[in-house]
Amino acid sequence: MSQPRGSNQRPPRRPGQPKPPMSWRRALNETRPFLLIIALATISYITALPGAYEPPAFLQSEPELISGTFTRCGKGRGYYCVIDGDTFRIGKRSIRVVGIDTAEVEAGCPAEAEQAEMSTAALQSWLNRGPFEMTARIDEPADRWGRELRIVKRIEADKRVSRLADWMQAEGGARDYLGGWRGGWCSGDGETRVR
Repeated sequence: MSQPRGSNQRPPRRPGQPKPPMSWRRALNETRPFLLIIALATISYITALPGAYEPPAFLQSEPELISGTFTRCGKGRGYYCVIDGDTFRIGKRSIRVVGIDTAEVEAGCPAEAEQAEMSTAALQSWLNRGPFEMTARIDEPADRWGRELRIVKRIEADKRVSRLADWMQAEGGARDYLGGWRGGWCSGDGETRVR
């Protein structure tokens, strides 16, 4: 039985005949649903964790230049102040540094209190070294406590970029932070929620 001209269907395979190799077009068509699912899962994961990564420059806001002397936050303190090792204030704005987590000032044990003090002092020291800039993802995300999530960096005199998150991990006792739940800072701690 002959096939009509222009038909895309192949004649049935005879028993014992080797299976023809799959064309790239057919392979793409068969894997397209899986690729779509992977892409959607990746996009939803990234957008669910706005503080987890630094996006490429074209997906960031214009840099905001900050210059001031930072004190510790408290009653009667200045316009610029440091709350803890990963959060500071500029006026009424609360800024959370993207990509790091530090011990809480309201510590659960003496070791955490000591770590929190060290990290807070380190953040204050870095911020007071001179002007720096902040950027955000273009959708300007905030965390569940209303803090603005910002990428903080300084362009040094030699044109080198000094990222606050990197410096705090190297010098300020911070650890990587991808959002959500992390282990505590006290030995033997289970999972504790961090801010």
